[in-house]
Amino acid sequence: MRPRFMFVGDSMTIGSAGEHTWRYRMWQHLEASFGPGGYAVTGPRTALYDHEAGAPVSTAYADPAFPPEARGHLAGWGEGWLHMAPVVGEAVAAGRADVLLVSLGLIDLGFYTNSDQTARNVRAFVAAARAANPDVRAVLLPVIPNVRAEEEPPFAAECARFNGLLAAVAAELSTPRSPLVLADPPAGYDLRTDTYDGTHPGPSGEHKLAGAFAGALHRAWGWGGPYRPAHPRGAQKCTRRLSGVTR
Repeated sequence: MRPRFMFVGDSMTIGSAGEHTWRYRMWQHLEASFGPGGYAVTGPRTALYDHEAGAPVSTAYADPAFPPEARGHLAGWGEGWLHMAPVVGEAVAAGRADVLLVSLGLIDLGFYTNSDQTARNVRAFVAAARAANPDVRAVLLPVIPNVRAEEEPPFAAECARFNGLLAAVAAELSTPRSPLVLADPPAGYDLRTDTYDGTHPGPSGEHKLAGAFAGALHRAWGWGGPYRPAHPRGAQKCTRRLSGVTR
């Protein structure tokens, strides 16, 4: 099997101008695991979010050598399960994706839907992806630590409740033909060292997110091995103060 991966996510996954992104870190892991030509990355979008333009129009990845064919994704600043469920089917079909690496939920809970509604959107997302490819696999990352949850106990409880619902949905809907795997939250994730604003990953956070997905792929299907951070190239984003969940 030559897997075709598609990254699906919100602002933490699309990244912004000047960042490496965890997608870049995962690309390095896939290169080491499968070798050039042993896999593909697909997706209808390739850009980073540009804060000055207020739109996903930047191509300024921290490492300009990040190859264009590995930059594909289905991620958007301020987008969640609510937004991806209606578009994932078309993206899977067009890109012939068969493995989805999904990091969604925080934006939904922070701005759009409660945990029950978000779980229903997870179901809609899975149904749409399977309509496009009945054999699609997915690795689902729970909502990870964030500054709003740290500061607002009710929001932290809602995140925890959704993570429980996500695990239940994954267990219920997973099939041998189309398995759904829950990734482990990144171990030792620290908002002060792994993010630049309490939500979005900095360089160490990018590695930990990539490591969570790499670990799930290895645990579930024996793909690759333990995540080993590659030496980063290019500039690193400066640290910002913790400032809450942003879209």
